[in-house]
Formats: sequence, structure tokens, C-alpha cells
Amino acid sequence: MSHDESGRPIEILLVEDNPGDVRLTIEALKEGKVRNTLSVARDGVEALAFLRRQGDFSYATRPDLILLDLNLPRKDGREVLAEIKADPSLRRIPVVVLTTSKAEEDILRTYDLHANCYISKPVDLEQFIAVVRSIDDFWLSVVHLPPQPEAP
Repeated sequence: MSHDESGRPIEILLVEDNPGDVRLTIEALKEGKVRNTLSVARDGVEALAFLRRQGDFSYATRPDLILLDLNLPRKDGREVLAEIKADPSLRRIPVVVLTTSKAEEDILRTYDLHANCYISKPVDLEQFIAVVRSIDDFWLSVVHLPPQPEAP
């Protein structure tokens, strides 16, 4: 099932600096029922350049969903989230915070910054895959995502 009537793949931006977590996320999403295209940004600066279609990302496709780690090099996930939600052209893109932190302060702060949900990454491999699949099931099969804006 796809939220787009045309059947185009769901565009996902994964913002993650851990190569192991990137591989696991790719594998878990491949097994999902929803056709998706996954792009990866390895730090916060790269993520914002991708979203704003700057530099090497001038032809990047706007994501339908962002999976965001908090602990990133160059610009952390909290700063990235704040910039996304402050930008009228990006703020409607759902942001799922997917991070190792279980700190109450991080949870409260990300919701104050308008994250759509906060998920702590399990350290167990099977549980991690199950979490990514549940994100896939919920956000890409159940939820109606906002439509892509018309290209200028």
C-alpha cells in the first residue's frame, strides 16, 4: 500500500551516522510491504543540504518521511529538527526521532521541537529490525502523509 494514488514510492530520508544502523534500516525496510526509496545523510549538515537541495543535493527528491538520529556529527539532530520545523517549506514532513537516547530531557526537548514521534533504538538486532518494520507499517501503511508540494 502507498499513500500516493499514483503508486510512486515513498521517499524516506534516513539521517544516521552509524553505518551498521544504516545497513540494518535498509534491510528492515526492504522486507516491508511498502515500496520506498531510501536516501541517507550521514550528519546534520548533509541532511539540511539534502532537504534544501543545495550543492551535491540539487536534484534530491523531497522526502515524505525523515528518520532522524539525535547524536550526529557537525550539527546534531536537535538542531536539524529545529531547523526543519522552523522552515515553512519543510515543517510538514513528519520526523521520526530514532535514537539510542532514553533520556527524559531528550524526549521532552524533541517533542517541544515538534518531532512527530520519539523511538529509542533497541540494542538487540532482532528488536531493532522489528522497530524499523513497525515504523514502516505505521508511517507508510496506516498514516496519510501530507502531499508533495507542486514543483516550482
